[in-house]
Amino acid sequence: MERHQDEVEAARSTPAAGRGGLLPGFDESIHHPTRLAVVGFLSGCAEAEFRAVREGCGLSESGLSKIASALEAVGHVGVRRGYVGKRPRTWLGLTAQGRAALAGHLAALQRIAAEAAGRGAAHDRERATTQPSVV
Repeated sequence: MERHQDEVEAARSTPAAGRGGLLPGFDESIHHPTRLAVVGFLSGCAEAEFRAVREGCGLSESGLSKIASALEAVGHVGVRRGYVGKRPRTWLGLTAQGRAALAGHLAALQRIAAEAAGRGAAHDRERATTQPSVV
């Protein structure tokens, strides 16, 4: 029972994603899978027409509109409006801040996965030394 309490305390003291910004680089504004998909799509180009992003990410117009507005509000995405002929068009582009946020966020996710894998490996090593082998 005492060992279980130690594990619970260790889990509570481990910095976790989204817990008050304790994990450097983790960005809540792009963490959601659909926002991450949009930012990832835009990271591959200078800018893209709204429709191309919507189709490329498999989103509805209203869904992408909300995401673009939220990402624009935090400075990760730039929105440019104009016309092609007489038809209105909207282009989205990842800002320098957005590119840096994506790089930091991906690095933070890698750290989360690596640290968790390390804790899992340590658990296996500890378990191997404390439990008899099953043949």
